[in-house]
Amino acid sequence: MKRAIIFGATGGIGQAIARELAADGWSLYLHYFSQQAQALALSEELMQQYPKQDFMTLKLDFNSDDKTLKRIIDSLLPVNGVVFAHGITDFNFLGSQDLSTIETLIKINLTTPLKIVSLLEPMLLKVDHSRIVFLGSVYGGQASAMESVYSATKGALSSFAQGYGREVASSHLTVNVIAPGAVATKMNAIFSKETLEQVKDEIPAGRLAKPEDVSFWVKNLLAPQSDYLTGQTIYVDGGWLV
Repeated sequence: MKRAIIFGATGGIGQAIARELAADGWSLYLHYFSQQAQALALSEELMQQYPKQDFMTLKLDFNSDDKTLKRIIDSLLPVNGVVFAHGITDFNFLGSQDLSTIETLIKINLTTPLKIVSLLEPMLLKVDHSRIVFLGSVYGGQASAMESVYSATKGALSSFAQGYGREVASSHLTVNVIAPGAVATKMNAIFSKETLEQVKDEIPAGRLAKPEDVSFWVKNLLAPQSDYLTGQTIYVDGGWLV
């Protein structure tokens, strides 16, 4: 079986992951919350290219209560790949952030993903070569000022992958984190051209990452040959902050 669910499939990195996995023979659940049109368009694109595979959209609000999460996860067809490519940030000083903003960042980036993993565990342990991949960040290893809560959530994902990866390693369920540096996506489009040029100057590779630089590693982590790699955080940052 090769069926994966991509949470955050409508984002720049999420779409690249979907296209990469589809080309590799995966059927996919394409998760979205507010961007239904993008999810449907992506599903239609992939169905036309790969008619022998299934591409289904899945709407889920990561602010949902536990009952709703369980109902939606219980409705899924079996999957053996789970990719968390979603995430939000708030570029601000901690003292200037509303308490509700802090709570939302932690819930969407960390708490809800861990609950989903817990709900999916019985399904993932039933099949060989199951995979969980989180999209982390270089800021999970070297935290960023003005994004301290975001950095904390990404660092926590790496710690979770280490611990949970050990729990389930004997079942051939691997748990890893791909931690990109600066990627040319809408999340970084909030910064000025001058700021992004300064960042490029700091990156030894001389450019921002493309979404495909990230999706390549997700595809390889989902391969059966990756059974012996678990609990790791792989930094894909052009040599920037590692």
